[in-house]
Order: sequence, then structure tokens, then C-alpha cells
Amino acid sequence: MKAIQFDTYGDSDVLHLTEINKPQPGENEILIKIAATTVNPFDMKVRSGSMQKMIPLNLPWIPGSDVAGRIEAVGSGVSRLKVGDEVFGSTFGGTYAEYVVIKEESAALIPNNVSLPEAAALVIPIVTSYTFLVTGGELKEGQRVLIHGAAGAVGGIMVQIAKALGAYVIGTASRGGLELAKSLGADEVIDYKNQDFTQLVKDVDLVIDLAGGETQAKSFAVVKKGGKLLSAVMPPSQELAEQYGINAQFISSEPSHKKLEFGVKLVEEGKVKTQIAKILKLEEAGKAQDLVTAGGINGKVVLEVN
Repeated sequence: MKAIQFDTYGDSDVLHLTEINKPQPGENEILIKIAATTVNPFDMKVRSGSMQKMIPLNLPWIPGSDVAGRIEAVGSGVSRLKVGDEVFGSTFGGTYAEYVVIKEESAALIPNNVSLPEAAALVIPIVTSYTFLVTGGELKEGQRVLIHGAAGAVGGIMVQIAKALGAYVIGTASRGGLELAKSLGADEVIDYKNQDFTQLVKDVDLVIDLAGGETQAKSFAVVKKGGKLLSAVMPPSQELAEQYGINAQFISSEPSHKKLEFGVKLVEEGKVKTQIAKILKLEEAGKAQDLVTAGGINGKVVLEVN
């Protein structure tokens, strides 16, 4: 099968197309013929080598975390899914390719009203949104949530899911992202480049930090006592958390079919729609990564596999 991989750490030039053997599913695993995957910022962090101490790789490495496609084979113990099913899911590495093996637990049937590229673009945002809003944030109807990066690929889905949960949603964005976040259901939008959100927001129940840095540090002041600040970017200061009387955590998202199925229901009900910024061919993986690295994109960059 064809796959994109890198043999050494570096910039996008280290990515190259190669031919390797097709993997085979083991116990509780499924083999997916990939139709589409997407480019996530995490892919570039891994490729650059900046995470090699935390996440050592056995090179050569095939990047990619999310996938949508058709099941071609199943291993022993697989019972929920079957050959021929169109599924989406995620894993760590291996999706910039024609085939990938992932755990059945990490995949679900795609929504009946989306294409395979659209399904691929939904995986990470749905899993992340569920982890932050439902599991970690325990967001309830009528509560107020501030989402930093509300027009991004993850933030845009998070806005829609928060609204579906009945929350009052405030989002930060810039330029065209302001209108996009508003169109996705945000009750208030704040231009983070020209407005100080700390002067406009107070007493929110939950802050979702998809930005980090100074934005995170300033966010403690807008959370009500007893509220939560959850970051996908960097560990929040526990000193500030104690000072403001809030719960502040850095959390990561583990994939599961239950999280995906929660999202599937909302997508099929028309409450969540995916945002695709650009679709490129698998062979253009380097170009796609550079596009995401440059920033300013609202929506997912998808790699289509033919």
C-alpha cells in the first residue's frame, strides 16, 4: 500500500510517499481502507521532533490520527462492527496511508448524512468536545461557557455541541472567524486581537482553553468561584486556580465509540455541521501540513486517499 512517512525529524520536506505492506487486524481490531484523514497540529509537533522525549517514535513513522473509510477485515473478538461498514475513528499514527488498523473501541459508524471526508473532519473535534464539555466540564443546560478559538476546527464543533447541551456560549476568534463562530451558534463573539475578553466576560461556569499562553493566564479571572478552566494546550497554574477558587486542569482526549456516537446523533439531527477548509490528495501531505502550520484556517484540512 502507499503511505506518507518520515525517516527523520524535521520540517515538511521530510515527508515522502512510499510503498509498504498492508497491515492486518489483530484481536479486537479492524482494518480500514482509508477514504480520508485530516491534518492536526499534533502531527507537526510529532514530525518536528519537539515531542520525542515525551513520545518516542520508532522511525520511520506514518503520521495521522483520524480516519474515515470502509472496513475491509476484522480480527477475532470484533462484534459491534463488520466488514463493509463505513466507519470513522482515531488512533495514534498511521492514517496518512491507504489502510490502517485501529481498535474497534475507537471507531463508530459514520453519520448517515455526511460524506467520508466530512466524517474524517468530525472525529477529533467530536472526541475533544465530548471530553471537555461532557466528561471534564460536566456542562449543564443554562450554564455559561467561554471557548477560546471558537472558529477553529475543534472550537467550531465545540460551540455547536455546547449549544446543543443548552449552554450560553461565548467564543473568541478573529477576522472572518467572528462571523463563523456566530453562525455556528455562539451567543457572543469577542475579537481577541482587538478586544480584551476580561473586560467583557465574567462569572462563566467553564472556560475551554484551546489557545494557551497569556490567554490562559487571563482566563482565571473570568471564571466564577467553583467553576472550571480546562486546557487542551498546557497545564494551568495551580497557584492561580487556588487563588481564584476554581478547578483548573490540562486534559487529553481518549477516543471511544461512545463519544463518537454521541456526536453522530447530533450530526444526524442537524445540530452539528462540519467545517472543511480544504481537501488535498494524500500525496500533498507536506503542503497540507504547511497550510495548517501557517494558521488562520477555519475548519479542517482533509487528505483524500484514492
